Amino acid sequence: MTAPVLVLKDSLKRESGTKVHHANIQASKSVSDILRTTLGPSSMLKMILDAGGGIVVTNDGNAILREIDVAHPAAKSMIELSRTQDEEVGDGTTSVILVNCYMLLNHFLRRVTIPQSFAKLIIRLSRMPWLFLNRLPCQSMSMTASATVLGLVKSCIATKFTSKFGDLIADLAIDATTTIGVDLGQGLREVDIKKYIKVEKVPGGQLEDSKVLKGVMFNKDVVAPGKMKRKIVNPQIILLDCPLEYKKGENQTNAELVREEDWEVLLKLEEEYIENICLQILKFKPDLVITEKGLSDLACHYFSKAGVSAIRRLRKTDNNRIAKACGAVIVNRPDELQESDIGTNVGLFEVKKIGDDFFAFIVDCKEPKACTVLLRGPSKDLLNEVERNLQDAMSVSRNIIKNPKLVPGGGATELTVSATLKQKSATIEGIEKWPYEAAAIAFEVIPRTLAQNCGVNVIRTMTTLQGKHANGENAWTGIDGVTGAIADMKEKKIWDAYNVKSQTIDDIVSGIKKKQAPGAGPTKPTIETEGDAENEQILPD
Repeated sequence: MTAPVLVLKDSLKRESGTKVHHANIQASKSVSDILRTTLGPSSMLKMILDAGGGIVVTNDGNAILREIDVAHPAAKSMIELSRTQDEEVGDGTTSVILVNCYMLLNHFLRRVTIPQSFAKLIIRLSRMPWLFLNRLPCQSMSMTASATVLGLVKSCIATKFTSKFGDLIADLAIDATTTIGVDLGQGLREVDIKKYIKVEKVPGGQLEDSKVLKGVMFNKDVVAPGKMKRKIVNPQIILLDCPLEYKKGENQTNAELVREEDWEVLLKLEEEYIENICLQILKFKPDLVITEKGLSDLACHYFSKAGVSAIRRLRKTDNNRIAKACGAVIVNRPDELQESDIGTNVGLFEVKKIGDDFFAFIVDCKEPKACTVLLRGPSKDLLNEVERNLQDAMSVSRNIIKNPKLVPGGGATELTVSATLKQKSATIEGIEKWPYEAAAIAFEVIPRTLAQNCGVNVIRTMTTLQGKHANGENAWTGIDGVTGAIADMKEKKIWDAYNVKSQTIDDIVSGIKKKQAPGAGPTKPTIETEGDAENEQILPD
């Protein structure tokens, strides 16, 4: 007899069939159970011990899942959904996990005998999200109406820890995103939060001392504090990406000198090289020179003698922000410097000592396209949570700038989508209606969870809400996350951004990130009709 061929190790165990399906569902349920109590204004904070031994106190879904070490593949895929939601729109990370989990927990899935057939039905359902979104009760808004924008951002971050501090975080987010917005034409605006907004956390002081700087702040001091100015009004700034010191050889270099005079000649060559570079810069009469590389003592001497302040070894990201803020161009070689490369849009350069560190401020810029948000607070843990809340608020503000459309919050949108799916499932017979019914029940988990976290009677509240939304009417009716009362979201001014809800629904029914061709500009989504989804054929097994 021939010996059996071993493909897998003896220690490995392979599972398949219904047992694995149920294990995947239970793993997803474990993830959702962690996040269920963090939804809504009445949510609770989670205290997590991270890998580095630090403490994370937050109720942000993506921040919690980022700190959790998960081994199960199904649970990992759920966490990836939350990550996609955070990358795309920056909000709604908890809602995505909850609705996806309850879609898997639905009893219709447990009756499925052939998973491939049901997967094809889910793919068919995934072609219909834009049909649902087209039926959502939307309201357009103007970015000039500052009170409306502030109300929307406050509504979206009302579930966060910093909502207790009033309008502070919402004001910071709106101010920062409107500062860096770039008009692309055709009514489109680009807001790059990661590149051009820096959040600087400085422990100490009160949270109310936080502010948005019309410019850039970074943790650096001038090279020679006693000889160089620490405060310059209306400075001219030169930004460099090259070292202001003698070039070091890439490999080890040996020089054999026969005479003593040759050593002096070698040193003089170095000094002449550095002097030549400094003269090329100084002929433009700058007040401040900033380089990403090193700056030698001799160059420091020439600059201080000419009354020029210098900063060295700055991060590339900070240098890019300074260029955007002051209108300068980063130069790679001093001999290529031009008058147009100098930044002149700065009102003040100043170095201040905050706590034990020195910080350089380049502020009061004219029409800056980069800014810094300075956060103050009593502890690092508090500042970390404030930063997470601020990032969500800035994402919401960015979404409004890109697409100024609102939908009702408080679970009203999810109930409208659920009612639409129930009406659709009533027109279909057989197992083809199961995905629609499963999704309809899953979307109701958002208002149900809001009611549970408020401590009201869940069954009575959900029955009333379902009755109001049954015929596609009362689309603005939802649940007040603070009191648990059923109310009109329009009157209560409880809103959500359209972009957030559209991405949430798309993640839930398709689970994929919409891709765009390289180099393609932002395009408006095309609304699929019901007929388009119906015309897709399901191939027989």
